Amino acid sequence: MNPSLESAEAVADLLGVDLERGLSHTEAAKRLTEDGPNELRGVKAKPLWLVFLAQFHDPLIYLLLGAVAVSLAAWLAEGAEGWPIDAIVISAIVVLNAVLGFVQEFRAASAVAALATMTAASSTVVRDGALETVHSSELVRGDLLALSEGDSVGADARIVGASALRIAEASLTGESEAVEKHPGLLSGPVPLGGRTNMAFKGTSVVQGVGRAVVTATGMDTEVGAIAHLLDATTEEPTPLSLEVARIGRMLGIAVIAIAIVVMGTITIVNGISTPSDFVVVLLLGVSLAVAAVPEGLPAILSLVLAIGVQRMARRNAVVKQLSAVESLGSASVICTDKTGTLTRNQMTIERLITASGRADVTGTGYTPLGEVLSGGSSLSADGHTEARLLLTAGALANNAQLSERDDGWEIEGDPTEAAFLVAARKLDGTTDRMDRFTRRAEIPFTSDRKMMSTVHSDADGRTLLFSKGAPDVLLSNCTRLRVGTTDVPLTDERRQQALDDIEALSSDAFRTLGAAYRPISDDEDNVSEALEHDLVYAGTAGIIDPPRSEVAAAIAEAQRAGIRIVMITGDHPATATRIAVDLGIVKRGARALTGTEIDDLDADALREATRTVSVFARVAPLHKLRLVDALQADGRIVAMTGDGVNDAPALKSADIGIAMGITGTEVTKEAARMILADDNFATIVAAVRQGRAIFDNIKKFLRYLLSSNMGEVLTVFLGVVFAAALGLAGAGTETVVIPLLATQILWINLVTDSGPALAMGVDPEVDDVMARAPRKLTDRAIDGRMWAGILSIGLVMALVTLATIDRFLPGGFLEGSDSLDVARTAGFTTLVFTQLFNAFNARSETTTAFHGLFSNPWLWGSVALAALLQVAVVQVPFLQVAFGTTPLDLAHWLWCVVAASAVLWFSEIRKAGYRLLERRRR
Repeated sequence: MNPSLESAEAVADLLGVDLERGLSHTEAAKRLTEDGPNELRGVKAKPLWLVFLAQFHDPLIYLLLGAVAVSLAAWLAEGAEGWPIDAIVISAIVVLNAVLGFVQEFRAASAVAALATMTAASSTVVRDGALETVHSSELVRGDLLALSEGDSVGADARIVGASALRIAEASLTGESEAVEKHPGLLSGPVPLGGRTNMAFKGTSVVQGVGRAVVTATGMDTEVGAIAHLLDATTEEPTPLSLEVARIGRMLGIAVIAIAIVVMGTITIVNGISTPSDFVVVLLLGVSLAVAAVPEGLPAILSLVLAIGVQRMARRNAVVKQLSAVESLGSASVICTDKTGTLTRNQMTIERLITASGRADVTGTGYTPLGEVLSGGSSLSADGHTEARLLLTAGALANNAQLSERDDGWEIEGDPTEAAFLVAARKLDGTTDRMDRFTRRAEIPFTSDRKMMSTVHSDADGRTLLFSKGAPDVLLSNCTRLRVGTTDVPLTDERRQQALDDIEALSSDAFRTLGAAYRPISDDEDNVSEALEHDLVYAGTAGIIDPPRSEVAAAIAEAQRAGIRIVMITGDHPATATRIAVDLGIVKRGARALTGTEIDDLDADALREATRTVSVFARVAPLHKLRLVDALQADGRIVAMTGDGVNDAPALKSADIGIAMGITGTEVTKEAARMILADDNFATIVAAVRQGRAIFDNIKKFLRYLLSSNMGEVLTVFLGVVFAAALGLAGAGTETVVIPLLATQILWINLVTDSGPALAMGVDPEVDDVMARAPRKLTDRAIDGRMWAGILSIGLVMALVTLATIDRFLPGGFLEGSDSLDVARTAGFTTLVFTQLFNAFNARSETTTAFHGLFSNPWLWGSVALAALLQVAVVQVPFLQVAFGTTPLDLAHWLWCVVAASAVLWFSEIRKAGYRLLERRRR
């Protein structure tokens, strides 16, 4: 049964309830036992230990754990002497990474469980003919709800009686305007927002009273349907987590290949045959494998993202998952709700039409700051008098309240009625005018009359009737029109002009309300609808939920960054399109696609529609989810914003869901990956910039780590292959003479990989990150050009290092006279310094290292510390023993530094070539 398509009597009969006496207590208890409590099913929270273990579910972590196992095996093969330092260091890094991820995520609760917090704690019902208050969880099908202003609706229910009943459903449907409810029968199936004879769980009554029969409870309600949808929605991994996983798999294959090739080459070139020599080769292979893996990458990545999270938090963007930070920077589409996100969710009078013409009301929201102007100037005397009457009538025929609190202005009652209270204050800046009137009686609003009236006495002893309602209905009860200070006959021409003005306001997506008045004579003491005749029409007010003032600029900045904005709302298509045009989302004349039209499209047709349509209106939660899925299927990285429970499934499915922190429901906040603490759309754009800068920094330290590790691998590999040409062969007593010792390779990783890489993670922007298009899903963090740079820089590092060894050894290409220990120490030092120079190269793929050279003091500090540590490991006696070094004199040090700088000059030439190519392409 669809209760909205059945009469109230038929619904009551089907549910076995007396519309006067309600259910009996016995029957209510029986149904509660059969159906269970009126609660939403929660999802069992994952134990914290499982949340912690989930942090290890990553290919790069698997690779590092494999390196730990190999290192321990090699340590055992050597006789387990001393501590397995490399295994301990890598293990500590893995654990640190897991702790960082766990701390960030352990507070996240189940989104479906949070739905339960939306419902009212208690509801008023009629049982056995008497009103009583019960806990909302005890409501059952057939219960007769008694609704009144301020109540939250405890279950889905069919309206069976209503008096001026209006219910706010924005959190469920996205409709900013409270919905008028009545018991009448609908002509046919309509979307959720159009079911005017239904009340839904989790919504709130803003005006009037009514009675309704409960038709669904718990998971069978419309909110429950969203809970089902949310429960079935899969949370997609972020683009960054997918990319890191891909890098981890790729590095795993590369490390195994490198170790096998190097060990095989050494064995063949040196003719290895003894067990002791095989152990040496195995240890070298393990050292190279560890060197090739940027073991600091997971921890540095987590630390950089954590720092980004803190920076975003200072800008009112609270990120719940570390990997979501970069996702926002990758977003190519931002799907945004209208009400409360792009708009203020505060109904505001923006335009007045009186006999003197149009007047514009400035200022937005419920703060009564603004002016009433005509063409940008002050109103004429007649225009001011007419506007005062219009706003006074609307403010008196009114049941809302406006009050100032410590944290701003607040309203109670219908937001549309409150708009008159705010506008009246803007006209004269005071309530003294209204204080002259004493309210005596009210003729309530009804859906049949579409108007309400109040009777007042003024300070002069007069009795006046003030009416407010649908302008066309109100005009039919008017015989005169206020022009300046005079009431003139409402001729056919003037009536038609007023109707034309109303049509013009409606075409601009304003909600229209008219106001009128008339004096009441002493013999008219029967306050009833009979008084609503011979009224004087005061004018028409145009009301709208206005855009936030800062949103248009934010949207323009997002579009400059190549990000498309798509509005998805439950509001009326005309209203949605008007707001979208005002904000620059679409151009005038663009069409909006409705939920009903979406239902008629298959997956392919909907994907095609999402490429051209940017406004979707009158949509249900399932439509929002389908739209997000269609955009993702088209290769887009989708960010979805929202504040209502109806947004939660789409937020969970999107690449990054963004919830409003002030107006957002708990459901939305828990389903989202990011929360805007200030509900400001402009904060999203600031977060996009931060996300892009973070991704740039991730590429910087990836470029740095991988090129440095490549330099180490190539140094050993080429040093072994060309040992004879370099003078290495025969330079020592060992069977296998290698350019670097295993301990030296591990030292290089410890000294150069951690500090500078982490410093690059907080590097300021080198280029304008908002001047380029979002990266595509097919774009790799390490693309072909970046791989070319990694390999070429690594090769230069190896060549410079080997040239230094050759320079100080006898024989080879460059004749020297030093021992193998001196030459190896000089090569070791040169390789360290090439990586420190490379830290400045890696800040950009194309921009010179000298641009913003001193903008990152952390980078300079880490480079200086690494250089001092290298001096210590070469010059301090006990460190010389540990790492196989020997002291160098000043000439050796100068050679090492100058030779290492070749990496910087090579990179500068390479970057200049890229810049030249880019200029030619333009």
